[in-house]
Amino acid sequence: MHMADALISPIVGGAMWATTAGLASYAAKKVQRDIDEQKVPLMGVLGAFVFAAQMINFTIPGTGSSGHLGGGILLAILLGPHAAFLTIASILTVQALFFADGGLLALGCNIFNMGFLPCYIAYPLIYKPLTGSNPSQRRIMFGSIVASVIGLQLGAFGVVLETLFSGISELPFSTFVLLMQPIHFAIGLAEGLITAAVIGFVYQEAPHILKKAVLNQPLGATPIKKVLIVLFVLALFTGGTLSWFASTNPDGLEWSIFATSGEEEVQAADEVHGFFAQLQEKIAFLPDYNFKQPTPSDQPLIAKTESSKEAAWPSVDTGTSVAGISGSFITLVLAYFIAKGLQVAAKR
Repeated sequence: MHMADALISPIVGGAMWATTAGLASYAAKKVQRDIDEQKVPLMGVLGAFVFAAQMINFTIPGTGSSGHLGGGILLAILLGPHAAFLTIASILTVQALFFADGGLLALGCNIFNMGFLPCYIAYPLIYKPLTGSNPSQRRIMFGSIVASVIGLQLGAFGVVLETLFSGISELPFSTFVLLMQPIHFAIGLAEGLITAAVIGFVYQEAPHILKKAVLNQPLGATPIKKVLIVLFVLALFTGGTLSWFASTNPDGLEWSIFATSGEEEVQAADEVHGFFAQLQEKIAFLPDYNFKQPTPSDQPLIAKTESSKEAAWPSVDTGTSVAGISGSFITLVLAYFIAKGLQVAAKR
C-alpha cells in the first residue's frame, strides 16, 4: 500500500510530511520515557524483520491481486505504539530512499497510513481492549486479526482520501473506495494471521515483552536474546531467499488503480513531481528491490532474457537477495541508532 508520488498533490504531500514530522517528534519524546538497553536492539531487529517481510507479496485468491504485511500492528504489540511508529517510519524511509518503493513526496502519507493509523488507532482502540493486560494466546490471535483488518481498512481509506484531496480525477472517490476497501479487507485477514503467528512465538519465548509493551514500560531484565536471534535470522532468510517466492500479481493499491482508471499508473508531469522523481532515481541504488536496469539503448540486447526472467516463478534472483539482505541491515542500523540516540538523550 505504498503510495507513489503521482497519487498526491504537492500541497497534500507537504501537509502530510509536516504531520508525520510532528508525530515523530511526539513519539520520540514518549519513547525516551520507557527505552532501555533491551528495547534498543529489539527496535532494530523488528525493523529488519518487517522490512524483509514486506517484500513477500502473497496472492489474494480469485482477484488477480496480492498483498503484503504492513507491520504496524505487529510492531505496536511488541514495542508499544510510540517505538512502533518510529520503527515503521524508519522502514518506509529506507524503502523510499534506497529501493524506490513509495514516493519521496508521498512518504508522509505512507508513514501516516501505515504507521499512525495502526499504531495509534487500531492498536490502542482495538487490540488492547480485545486482549486485555494479561492476554491469552487465543485472545492475542483474535485481537491481532481484528486490529490488522481495521488498521488496514483505515490505511486504505486514508489513501482514497489523500487522492481525493489531491484532485486526482482519474480515481473518482466512489469507485476507488469500493475497490480499495474489500481488497484490503482480504489482505488484512492474511496480515492478521501472520501477525498472530509471530506474536504467538514471542508470547511463548518472552511473554513479558508483550506485557511491558501494553503498559509502556521498560523491558528491564526481560530475557529476549532468543527472540532477537530468531527474528534476525528470519529477516535474513526472508529477504535473501523467501523474497524469490513473492507473488507477481499487483498489490491491492495497484490493482485498485488499474480497475478504477484502466491504467497501471497515474501520471504526473509537473515540476515538483519531476524533482522528487529525479532525486529518488539518483538515491535509490536497488530500485524495485533489484539491480538497476540497463539504459533504454541497451534494452534490445537483453529483451529476450528479461522477458523470460519476468515470467519465471519463483524468481531466483541475486539482485532481489542483495536488496532483501542489505535493506534489512540498513533498516536495523537506522532503527537501532534512533533508539540508541533517544536512550542517550533520556539519560541527560
